[in-house]
Amino acid sequence: MAVGGRPLPDRLVAATAAVGERLLSPIERLLGSRSLLGDRPFFDPRDLPWTARLEEGWQAIRAELDLLLERLEELPNFQEISSDQRSLTEDNRWKTAFIYGYGYRSPLLARLCPRTTALVESVPGMVTAMFSILAPGKEIPPHRGPYKGLLRYHLGLIVPQEAERCWIRVDNQIRYWREGESLLFDDTFEHEVANETDQLRAVLFLDVLRPLPPAEGLFNRAVVKGIALSPFIREALRNQRAWERQFEGALGRKAAA
Repeated sequence: MAVGGRPLPDRLVAATAAVGERLLSPIERLLGSRSLLGDRPFFDPRDLPWTARLEEGWQAIRAELDLLLERLEELPNFQEISSDQRSLTEDNRWKTAFIYGYGYRSPLLARLCPRTTALVESVPGMVTAMFSILAPGKEIPPHRGPYKGLLRYHLGLIVPQEAERCWIRVDNQIRYWREGESLLFDDTFEHEVANETDQLRAVLFLDVLRPLPPAEGLFNRAVVKGIALSPFIREALRNQRAWERQFEGALGRKAAA
């Protein structure tokens, strides 16, 4: 059913997100002021010891990604999993492969990428984990993340040769990915991404709980659990499971051929 030119489920998700943003605004101000890492666009990944462990294992992660990329066209577009991304992308040039999402562990990706799964499971406070794959020429317009209680982490896996033509801007700061190296940032600052090269860019993408004092940390975990029950997260999990069934079926048909 469509209302006002948009499907009703999309309108419900958008309305819920808008209400959530208003409710979370004062909470975000508190979390920013109490953050143990400060409140700024980028952070030093070395402030979180687990980033070194992921960097040490990056080649094993890259090898598992390479196997997925053999079936790149069958990987889901980001907006096919998370419908609220439709304001950012409508084409097939931003692919994802979710390993974890708000308590959901993908059995398919755990089987296909066991080393990556083990590594992300070792990250304290990991909330989401996925591969994020940008096609040549893909741009993601300016936007902000939904909640300051999380920090975003990228591990460079495939970086174009012209690395400085593939960039991310967070607030007024620009960074570039390097293979085997980490970026850690607060996605509630306005940010945008551009791959201005003719080569693919891929990262391991995590959302992790922001380091906070004990009381604020407990509160933050409760808020994140509440977000996990929201309509847009539940919808994304349904979409993920549907894609997994489809991909599993394609793998089975290939094996039987």
